[in-house]
Amino acid sequence: MSRDRVVVTAALTGALTRREHCPAIPYTPAEIGEEARRAAEAGAAIVHIHARTPDGAPTWSRETFAEINSEVRARTDVIVNFSTGAVGIPAEERIAHIRELRPEMAALNMGSMNYAIYSERRKAFYHDHVFANPFSDIRFFLETMNEGGVRPEMECFDCGHVGNTAPLIDMGVLRPPYQFSLVMGVLGGIPGSTRNLVHQVGSLPPSSHWQVIGIGLEQWRLLAAAVGLGGNVRVGLEDNFYLEAGHMAGGNGELVEKAVAMCREQGREVASTAEARVQLGLA
Repeated sequence: MSRDRVVVTAALTGALTRREHCPAIPYTPAEIGEEARRAAEAGAAIVHIHARTPDGAPTWSRETFAEINSEVRARTDVIVNFSTGAVGIPAEERIAHIRELRPEMAALNMGSMNYAIYSERRKAFYHDHVFANPFSDIRFFLETMNEGGVRPEMECFDCGHVGNTAPLIDMGVLRPPYQFSLVMGVLGGIPGSTRNLVHQVGSLPPSSHWQVIGIGLEQWRLLAAAVGLGGNVRVGLEDNFYLEAGHMAGGNGELVEKAVAMCREQGREVASTAEARVQLGLA
């Protein structure tokens, strides 16, 4: 059992989910700031954020990210992790807010993949697209993050995405300590299972911090496995709406509260924001 405290991340918004799916999803900078506060008060040390327009559409506007940053900082000292993920958006536009705002962390997608949602009931695919992240873009994002002193949070949707770090480490553009997010359960990526999680954790290079990101209700089983393996965890409305089958969360804070309780049930305390900064080497 790891002696480190569990670093809990709350993914507040996502890019695809809307209030028709879950009424608690925040759209405006002020709403996102409030959700960040609630998540931090519940025990999250990090908040992962996508920007939205007032009607809920995704946006990569530097001004919107700046407003979000101000709203979060007015309420809490939680670690801010801004997204860079997008389909069909130029690389420079995807990273401009990181270059300007220099958050402590920023997401870095580590490979290309099919990305889809499938409805068994309707026998149909939704959001069926290729999520393209070539090495040229990954390197460009890394260099920009390095210049700004931003920690790349490497989102790996499959085993090959973990392997994609090797040449970047060899080039010296990816530097320790490494921050991995093992995303499990997205159609087109690795299925969510304890066996797959154990394999991915065993594939990480030395000097790695890692968290699991489970999609849907499978999140809770993967969270329990990650805590037992000594890792960190992410919850939040981007990934899963439900505390249990049929019981939708009223906000990110409720999901964080459940995650914190599950960590403590396994004998691991959660890290405060200050403790997380030291533990992850951000302080």
